[in-house]
Amino acid sequence: MKEIVRANIGFRRLFFFLAGIIATLAYRIIIVLDGSWLKISWYVGTVGFILYFGHRSHVQKKRKELVNKNNLVKIVDDLKGVKVAQKEALHYLVKSAITSKVRWNSLFIFWLSVLALIVGILVDFVF
Repeated sequence: MKEIVRANIGFRRLFFFLAGIIATLAYRIIIVLDGSWLKISWYVGTVGFILYFGHRSHVQKKRKELVNKNNLVKIVDDLKGVKVAQKEALHYLVKSAITSKVRWNSLFIFWLSVLALIVGILVDFVF
């Protein structure tokens, strides 16, 4: 049986969206905080970035695999009865899902955030 593709449910989308917003705000307010609040804000921001960018990387990977698995670039190119502008728009959307570097950017931020969190924990609680 063929796998049915579904978007994430609203709660899950909202969770990762809010994680990204909270992480960004937490990092931005660091400049006005000191002491314990600074560290709390940094940890909240770092964990939020791990959640958000890990999720974004997963979504981009899933989109790329979906386009490749279903040969969607060729299908769009072979479409008949579609206006040229619409076909070009579809081609751009489908092709960009497999060529975009956004997944690598998300992975980079995810792994640097994981590394920063590990170093932060070691510095704050071990050494």
